[in-house]
Amino acid sequence: MAETRTTADRLLDSFCALLIEGGEKSATLEAVAARAGVSKGGLLYHFGSKKALVDGVLARLHRFVEEDDVAMAAAPEGPVAYFIRTSTDAGTQYDVVINATVALAQGGDRDATAALAETRSRWHDALMAEVHDADIALALLFMSDGLYFASALPEAYPELNRRDATDFAERMLAVARRLTTR
Repeated sequence: MAETRTTADRLLDSFCALLIEGGEKSATLEAVAARAGVSKGGLLYHFGSKKALVDGVLARLHRFVEEDDVAMAAAPEGPVAYFIRTSTDAGTQYDVVINATVALAQGGDRDATAALAETRSRWHDALMAEVHDADIALALLFMSDGLYFASALPEAYPELNRRDATDFAERMLAVARRLTTR
């Protein structure tokens, strides 16, 4: 059965898409409403201001991070393997909300910047539970950043495309294992 998206979900989806496509300035209330197929009044009914839309995106990010924390802790091969394997932009809702939050942070939104810092801190803590070395955990975060960047901008990395991103992540996991097993 297909998931039913509420109007509020469609509005947040539209806001995220506009943020990713054109940055914070392009994501006007009018543009969000039009993209979601509702009136501006309908948008304001669900989100009384642009700040409320931002808060909605950050709440969505927080929910995804909570779910990811649980999955990372329960991963059979451990947090490092889970983290590296999920470090490519696969176009999931989680990826969309991360990219939208980055766009907000790049536009100067302090709450978005704080949310990204909190997310990275949680990832770092999860990695530390396995590697017990802050520098190695930081190196793994940077490895993840590189994997994500490369998969999100395949035209900048002609040797890597979405088709072989999983294979590339596995190769990077092998490197990560060499770092963590000294």
